[in-house]
Amino acid sequence: MIVVVALNPALDVTHHVDDVDWTGVNRPAGVRESPGGKGLNVARTLHSLGADVLLLGLAGGSSGAVLQSALRASGVRAVFTEIAAGTRRTFAVVDTGRGDVALFNEPGPPVAAAEYARFLDTYTEALATSAAVVLSGSLPAGLPPDTYADLTRTAAAAGVPVLLDTSGEALLHGATAGPAMVKPNLAELAAAVGRELALTGPSDRAAVIEAAAELRDRGPDAVVVSLSAEGLLEVTNEGTWMAEPRRVAGNPTGAGDAAVAGLAHGLVLGQSWQDRLRHAAALGSAAAAAPAAGEFGHANYDLALSSVEVTRLEVE
Repeated sequence: MIVVVALNPALDVTHHVDDVDWTGVNRPAGVRESPGGKGLNVARTLHSLGADVLLLGLAGGSSGAVLQSALRASGVRAVFTEIAAGTRRTFAVVDTGRGDVALFNEPGPPVAAAEYARFLDTYTEALATSAAVVLSGSLPAGLPPDTYADLTRTAAAAGVPVLLDTSGEALLHGATAGPAMVKPNLAELAAAVGRELALTGPSDRAAVIEAAAELRDRGPDAVVVSLSAEGLLEVTNEGTWMAEPRRVAGNPTGAGDAAVAGLAHGLVLGQSWQDRLRHAAALGSAAAAAPAAGEFGHANYDLALSSVEVTRLEVE
């Protein structure tokens, strides 16, 4: 079983409006509510792959109730610890006339110490039957930045590998706890090592590899960097690889979460580093072609898998 932890989930609300009037009244042509947040996207992708997945998280208020109901309807097995504050919402206004999207993300709800302690009991119990843990997304208010580090050490004590996908201080603290993998994007990696990184030319790749190796030296077994449409870069103790998927038009939101699902799935299946990377890159490509985060078409995945190029890089 793969346990996915979502401490700061969201209820995603999307309004579709033709030619938004930002100073007047708008009447959406369509409104969609769906469970959101990185961990939920990872869990739904794993569920679609047929993996045995359990989603653990925190939820409260009317938005939390809607989120849990939608997850039950999707078939994703989930256990949420109830909190007093309401689950955050994210709003997307899609201007169908101009092709623009504006995002409004509420901050996460405060979490009391007693509420987190109840979650921790559930988490510790789930580790007994878990083959891997995914810790994904931001931390809500009230939880310290070393929360993921503590959860990683708890899993390690139970012999369960952890894949960490977060940013900022939570990433820096979590990396030192020795997860099996961390998966920053380029901006998150740059922030972690304290210097600017870009991919504007061939020489830039060496700088990204150096930064990923520097982050790996802080504790994780492997660092996988998502480089948007360029693919995935993987730095491990066995070598460095680059996976380049086919380029697709679509919505990149959730593509990184699909890649995380692929990395965790490949770990549990015992795949080699190269095959895990290929699996993850294909899922990210398929997710980008899907209409919503947390979804992918199996035909698109099969097509992407057959075209992903994985190259071992010689590092000086």
